[in-house]
Amino acid sequence: MDLEEGLVLQQLFGSKAKPVGLGLDLNAGDNHYRAYVGPPKDYDLISAMVFNLLTSIGLRQHHRVLDIGCGSLRAGRLLIPYLNQGNYIGIEPNKWLVDEGIRNEIGKDLVKIKKPTFSFHASMNGFKEPLQVDYAIAQSIFSHCGKDLIQEWLSQVSFHLKDTGALLATFLVDNKDFDGKGWIYPECVSYRPETLAEIASEFGLNFEMLDWAHPRQTWALFSKEKYDNSLVKDGPISWNRFVAKAVNE
Repeated sequence: MDLEEGLVLQQLFGSKAKPVGLGLDLNAGDNHYRAYVGPPKDYDLISAMVFNLLTSIGLRQHHRVLDIGCGSLRAGRLLIPYLNQGNYIGIEPNKWLVDEGIRNEIGKDLVKIKKPTFSFHASMNGFKEPLQVDYAIAQSIFSHCGKDLIQEWLSQVSFHLKDTGALLATFLVDNKDFDGKGWIYPECVSYRPETLAEIASEFGLNFEMLDWAHPRQTWALFSKEKYDNSLVKDGPISWNRFVAKAVNE
């Protein structure tokens, strides 16, 4: 990339824009659209992990998905083309990450076709009416949140989930709880599962750990009372189990 191209990028995307590339030589948190959201070498792995988890527990094209901290569309690059028009909602306070994700991963034409919704805020306070979401995702969000933010997110997600909906979130497990507040990044924090279960119950959500592999964290399910958890209990989550159920419905 020459100087002129670099200046054009800076004008279009702001001072945080970086040259196109996978950033494989960078560290997690570095100022690159793939590196800022986690280890660049795992970008594709995390994409597949989230998409496969959702589709294995029942996600279909007509469902509405809320992607909390959607970043540079690491999961969105698979979810947006899969879901029907208007069914993807991404929350991300760092607008430059979404801009770079659109530019490098999905393109503006797909955005025009699928019409995803993006909110560039650190909360969902701007959505006054329930979004009627089927599934919400918070991958590597609670691992950077104090309890105050976890409570805020669970309150807001509970409001926007359908009665049959669920949030899938990752966190770091420990035998003691982080006692700080606010957003902690790029450092990580950890919690006891019992603590998250207690917070979930405050907002009418059931809590259970999931048997779904993650490179560094643990998956948990926060579900509404009418959520059908038959595909996440009694053994590993499986695509085969989902298909067997789907074809018999």
